[in-house]
Order: sequence, then C-alpha cells, then structure tokens
Amino acid sequence: MAKYETLLPRFLKYVKVNTRSNPNSDTIPTDPKEVTFLKTLAAELEEVGVKDVHTQASSGYVVGTLPANDGGKTPTIGYISHVDTADFNAENIQPQVHENYDGTSDIDLSGDGKWVLKPSVFPSLKKYNGQTLITTDGTTLLGSDDKSGVADIMTMLDYYKAHPEVKHGELRIGFAPDEETGTGADHFDAKDFNTKYAYTVDGGPLGELEYETFNAAQATIDIQGNEVHTAVAKGLMVNALQLGIDYHNLIPEGDRPELTEGREGFYHLFKMSGTPDHAQLIYIIRDHDRKIFEERKRIMQEVADKINYNYDELRVSVEVHDQYYNMREVLEKDMTPVELAQKAMENLDIKPDIYPVRGGTDGSKISFMGIPTPNLFAGGENMHSRFEYVSVQTMERAVDTLLEINRLNTEQAN
Repeated sequence: MAKYETLLPRFLKYVKVNTRSNPNSDTIPTDPKEVTFLKTLAAELEEVGVKDVHTQASSGYVVGTLPANDGGKTPTIGYISHVDTADFNAENIQPQVHENYDGTSDIDLSGDGKWVLKPSVFPSLKKYNGQTLITTDGTTLLGSDDKSGVADIMTMLDYYKAHPEVKHGELRIGFAPDEETGTGADHFDAKDFNTKYAYTVDGGPLGELEYETFNAAQATIDIQGNEVHTAVAKGLMVNALQLGIDYHNLIPEGDRPELTEGREGFYHLFKMSGTPDHAQLIYIIRDHDRKIFEERKRIMQEVADKINYNYDELRVSVEVHDQYYNMREVLEKDMTPVELAQKAMENLDIKPDIYPVRGGTDGSKISFMGIPTPNLFAGGENMHSRFEYVSVQTMERAVDTLLEINRLNTEQAN
C-alpha cells in the first residue's frame, strides 16, 4: 500500500459527516452526532490493529493502543485529534477537490460567483502552487479542523498495518469530542490514557509546532437595572443596558483582539443582551503571561466596583471562571516532546514554525493533567468558516511527521 493511499478517501468521508458540537448542551459529549461518529472511528481503529479500544465514560473520548513491535523499550507516545466541528453550518458538507492549484487564481466555491476564495483576500493561497486543495462549496465549513488530524492519525495506523516490518513503540490514540465548545478535555481520564507524552494533531499550516498558549477565562457581567416609565424616569430609572455600555467603555480600549497580536492579551466582548431592567455581558479574557492574566481578571471586578460606588445597592456583579492555562508552564520543564517533533520536521526538510498560539488546544488542559501535550500541524487554513481549505500535500507531510517522530522515539530508546 502506498503511504498516503487512504488519506484523501478517509478525509473526504469524514468531513461529509456532520459532527458539530453543541455549546448549549450539558451532556458529555454535547451532541449525539459526535457519539455516532466516534463509534465509527472505534470500529476503524480495531480494523487497523489498535487494541483495547474503548470509550472513556468520564469524557466521551475514544481511546486505544497500537502495541509496540520494537521490543517494548520505547516510551509510549499519544496522538489526539478532535472530531467535532465549530459553530458554523456543518449540514450537507460537499468538499470540492481542486487539483494542481496555481496559487494565483480565484476559486469559485459556489459556482455562481457568490462565494469566492480569493488570493487577494486570503494570501495564504499563494503558498499552494501546484498542490491539491480541498475546499467547501461556500455553504458550510469544511471540517478540516480537526478531521485533517483524524485522517492523518488513521493514515499513520494504516501504514503500520501494511508495513509490520517498520518498528515503533507503543502508541496511544485518542479521538475527542467537544474541543470546539472548550469542554472536551475537562473530564479527560489521563490515568486511563497512560502515556508520558502526547501530541494533539490539531494545528494549521505546514510546520506548526505549538507549546505556548493563552491563559483563558470567561467573565459574565450581570447588571440589574431599575426600569420605570420614561415619563417619570428622571432620578429613578437605572437603565441596565446603559450601565452595560458604561462598563464596556471602562475596559482598556486598546486591549481587543482586533487590535492585538503575538503575545498581546485582550478582553473580548462576544455577547451582550438584555433590557433596561436586566442586561448581561459575556467576555473572554486572554493573556500568555499568568501574572498579567490575573491582573486582567482583577480589572473586571474593579470596573464593576467603580460603577457600583455610585449606587446604594449592588447593580453590577462579575463572575469569572478560568478555562485553561498556558501549557508552556508544563512543557518548559521537560521539552522532550517539543524537541522530538522539531527534530522530526527538520529531518523531513520541514521548517518548524514555533510561535505562541492565540488560543488554546485540548493539550492546554491535558498538559496540566500530567501529560505534556504540544500541538502539531494538521493542514487547515481559514478554519471555522465557509472559506476553510486544506492542502492534501500538507496532510501527507503531517503523516510523515508522525511516522518520523515515532521512528526517532524508537531510535533514541534503543
């Protein structure tokens, strides 16, 4: 079997299945569609020789083990990808295959000029001259985030099944629900996964290797007004919506995602609702530096205190809960998995692209559970949108990288 023979067929099959998670659900997983797809993957894992395939009751993860064939001296490595897609239309996904893309032409996704993927808007397209791109038809997302990672891992396993002479250590595989809701790894059973190191295969373009993420929190601001008829409002009305505007105007103005980059943190107001009687604002808070992150959370309460000072009763209340932390805190104590991946890429003439992620991965939480888990590229571009696309050649290089990590791991142990 050729190394990548099953990669594209698997990917096209996977993305056609709607596995969109549900951020408004409190079940685990959040949507039955994910459970059905995970059961399909469990059966496929068994077909390629993965043992002890089971579903973690606590998290909904499907996990299993590919036994070592190198004498058992090599440390176990885990590979994890999530199956759910983001909060964008995922019904009736029709992936489009564009062979030998020239790197300069517009791609008419919908065929009628309504939705067009343009290099003038998305200059990343210029990197893919001569490659095969998979796009949407403009009406849905693609689901490369993270079915590229799922297909990459499964193709690696296909290769080992077809080539039993290729030596490797024990590999732990995990397919995850609910990464996009931010809750998937909350109940991950790290003891059951039982590996020293792992990788999430959930990154973007060629060479991405990430071990530094944001610290993240969500803040809910509840505002209680005093609604009276406008005819008698003077001195009596407290308009909760106006207080919400006042609150937002006291947040540092330049610290917004659209005005920041790199390691610069931010406050992001992503939901505002209410009436003059009651309003609610929901923010996400992000920063790479833990000390500044804690200061940002403190400022949210300070702003509320400043507004409440003008009233005889509590009008503005703040509730903040942490979502995940910068996994660099864990990985900088043992850079082995980062160095192994970096060496693997260099051996394959792939330039490692190491930079601080302006977001997080399931690896952010899993790292703090005792399994250092950096993130590897899977290929996707323009994720979470109708303009999402992926290069087949980049996914092939991701498969190469997984195989080379395993080869190096075995070589170093023996």
